[in-house]
Amino acid sequence: MAATSDTPAQAPFELAPEQRAWCARLRALGAVRLSPLAAGGEPGRVNLRLLEELGDLDLLARAVPLPGRARNIRALELCLLRESLAYSCPEAETALALQGLGAGPVADAGSDEQRARWLPAAATGRAVAAFALSEPGAGSDAAALTLRAEPDGPGGWRLTGTKTWISNAPYADFYSVFARTGEAPGPRGITAFLLPAGRPGLSGESLEMLSPHPLGTLTFDAVPVGPGDLLGEPGRGFGVAMRTLNLFRPSVGAFAVGMAQAALDASLRHAAERPAFGGVLRDLQSVSHQLAEMATRTEAARLLVYAAACAYDRSGGAGADIVRRSAMAKLMATETAQYVVDAAVQIHGAAALRRGHLLEHLYREVRAPRVYEGASEVQRSLIAKELYK
Repeated sequence: MAATSDTPAQAPFELAPEQRAWCARLRALGAVRLSPLAAGGEPGRVNLRLLEELGDLDLLARAVPLPGRARNIRALELCLLRESLAYSCPEAETALALQGLGAGPVADAGSDEQRARWLPAAATGRAVAAFALSEPGAGSDAAALTLRAEPDGPGGWRLTGTKTWISNAPYADFYSVFARTGEAPGPRGITAFLLPAGRPGLSGESLEMLSPHPLGTLTFDAVPVGPGDLLGEPGRGFGVAMRTLNLFRPSVGAFAVGMAQAALDASLRHAAERPAFGGVLRDLQSVSHQLAEMATRTEAARLLVYAAACAYDRSGGAGADIVRRSAMAKLMATETAQYVVDAAVQIHGAAALRRGHLLEHLYREVRAPRVYEGASEVQRSLIAKELYK
């Protein structure tokens, strides 16, 4: 498969021919190689066969940077990858994204030893990663987290508290955990840890979700961590979390665009074939105008996503406009996808509500991205804050 990581970021309004070809191959892989594995998975559990296949296809390595490439994941490539997989196999897209999110803090702030131990295993799907930030009282307001890291001997801590809505929990092999060590209130008092599964005092349970992804709750009962478990410096963990989220936020929009495009294409086929009032559905002006609106909004969302990703790549993630662009891209794309999938269900009618229909599947999948990694309301607040500067 042709790589795109060394290709300079194109103008966001047009992909290079090799990028378009790569996306087409990814959509085909999703349909032929990944969808059958996704269908064989157990709802709410990590699909290890699917994850390992993503590793064998060298796709996880495009979301999980290997040692020596720790900061070389390109946002545009990640967006193209997630959009293409979401089009044909949303479960594969989600498995890849959760793996990249969980391993991201290790790549960003881990020691050489931590990176060598965990990143190759995560990039091949042999170790399951998880990003443990959210709590029952600290979701979108991540700086309000209360998981306590209490001093325990020279250079050690004990973690006590609860995390919830955690990707791949409680089945992950390692967790990027964010806890309050107390150097200062708010974001300045947060420290990041790499916590292997199986530590004494760590337990968890899975959560049943609308779309059955592997999410769960983790309970920390005086879990021991030491200096070798630190990701970066004490009190600097919030920055580690935000750098990971800043990379992945535009690609959440790409995930949504992929689902919107799948719903739109299904609607175009259905409208061309479904008999209605002496013709077919697309002959009705109300339907054709609806399809035009769906297509226009999807393309607008796609362009915002690509623009945000290109801005990230050009600045190495340090651009002054990254927060605004990423928030706009996620907001526009996730809200658009919800609209497009809902409109597609309306065009298909009752058949789309039947369990197992593509749109029934997308209808469940499309709701969560408007909430996680910063709800739509939080994105609007971020955008407004940036505008006021």
